[in-house]
Amino acid sequence: MNPMRTYPQGVPSWVDTEQLDPEAAQDFYGRLLGWAFETVSQTGAPMYAIATLDGRDVGGLSRADGETSTWNTYIAVDDIEAAAARIAATGGEVPFGPFDPGPAGRTAFCRDPAGASFRLWQAGRRLGAQAVNEPGTWNFSYLHTDQPDEIDFYVEVFGWVVDDLGFAPMVRSPGYGDHLEATVDPGIRARQRSGGAPPGFEDAISFIVPLQPPMRPHWHVAFSVADRDVTVASARRLGAEVIDAEDTQWTRTALIRDPQGAVFTASQFTPN
Repeated sequence: MNPMRTYPQGVPSWVDTEQLDPEAAQDFYGRLLGWAFETVSQTGAPMYAIATLDGRDVGGLSRADGETSTWNTYIAVDDIEAAAARIAATGGEVPFGPFDPGPAGRTAFCRDPAGASFRLWQAGRRLGAQAVNEPGTWNFSYLHTDQPDEIDFYVEVFGWVVDDLGFAPMVRSPGYGDHLEATVDPGIRARQRSGGAPPGFEDAISFIVPLQPPMRPHWHVAFSVADRDVTVASARRLGAEVIDAEDTQWTRTALIRDPQGAVFTASQFTPN
């Protein structure tokens, strides 16, 4: 049996989507990424479903409270009350929580000083995403911003380190590579060296992306796919809008707005 994937404090650990029509969203993502869904919310509680791929947790889906659909990123913490206090003391906000959605864990809804929303997760029974970085699963969450003070907020609250790689600032959580090597990915350093990854990439948890006007600072979710062009064709056939596509040294990506308006990236890893 494979070991369960766990997430040290400060590492993004989970993503979920709030959808105006959860049933339609399950059909879309099930067909696009191969997900199955299990509703885990109790009777009378707000609807929440776990998305799985081959039986492994990959994300969540709930009914949107407002008028828009969106994707959310959760950051793992060991003590959610202490983390929420640090966020408030460092210029952020915690408009909702901490609270228990059930035995799965504890969460809080937060905003950084620039207004970008993110969430905290103190794991209970649900440890976080169990399948990542493979086709049909979460790849990275990216912080889109043009405000250096916003980056300083995360550095202070979570102890992140930001390295300028020239093409994009890489966010590292020091020690994460050691954690992966000791748990679910013993060959991570050798594999990344042979693949030409930049130094410290074993600790990488995010990248900083330049903000494109008129967008405001926000967190953005990317999913790995086997073939970008096949995913694009499927997304269009299922009623999504393909906003943009880009080829880089490492990836072929597409920016997609799902049929209910939530935006994400489909990313095919294509190292030269």
